Amino acid sequence: MTSMAPTMPTSSQPLPQLVVLLTPNAQDCWADRSPLHEAAAQGRLLALKTLIAQGVNVNLVTINRVSSLHEACLGGHVACAKALLENGAHVNGVTVHGATPLFNACCSGSAACVSVLLEFGAKAQLEVHLASPIHEAVKRGNRECMEILLANNVNIDQEVPHLGTPLYVACTYQRLDCVKKLLELGANIDHGQWLDTPLHAAARQNSVEIIHLLIDYGANLKCRNAQGKSALDLAAPKSGVEQALLLREGKKTWGICFSSRSAFALSPSCLISRLS
Repeated sequence: MTSMAPTMPTSSQPLPQLVVLLTPNAQDCWADRSPLHEAAAQGRLLALKTLIAQGVNVNLVTINRVSSLHEACLGGHVACAKALLENGAHVNGVTVHGATPLFNACCSGSAACVSVLLEFGAKAQLEVHLASPIHEAVKRGNRECMEILLANNVNIDQEVPHLGTPLYVACTYQRLDCVKKLLELGANIDHGQWLDTPLHAAARQNSVEIIHLLIDYGANLKCRNAQGKSALDLAAPKSGVEQALLLREGKKTWGICFSSRSAFALSPSCLISRLS
């Protein structure tokens, strides 16, 4: 296998032009992927172990700082991930995009990979400038991964500037199971992204069931975001979300009366109009 280290020029040689490495699309170049990367990405455990036995460095990285462990976790290949870790793979390696193997495991939804990484010392709680594993797990609806992270002392209300809190992400991507679990575990009901609350996010997405769930847990209907808007202001006119919010505020709606569990009944006037 060709070494990744560039040859140092002698004094009589001109300085080489690093044209390939400095092209505009260099960050998307995968030409330097090693056979170990390929084996890990494809879950070929025997090939991976053979390469390791031949002395291949388990911590070789691509131009984007992607390791074989990143690849194994992104593919959800727990046996390959464990073999790499047992042979010294860096459990907290970070790519140029701020992703760790744990983030990749949450992306793939592999609870087994998440558990193995934590067993080998992966940091469950990362700095805000790095890609957040729990936010990725919630975004993709991988509740089991989310629960494992929370059981390992990840801050349930961690706010990432461009994403908000895990609960806010769950509402934005309409991950009802994650919303339920986060609320059960005590997530701050009104903590979202800056002044935007989870209720705002649910209203934007027209998520009636999530709206009811948040209100049942005590969401503040009066909260206003940076634009001065409440969740009701963001609801589509005459939508289920608008009706749910109006009902909870104690106001009469235009004929549809929603219960706290999204069931509805027609008012007498509305029923007459339907029959006529």
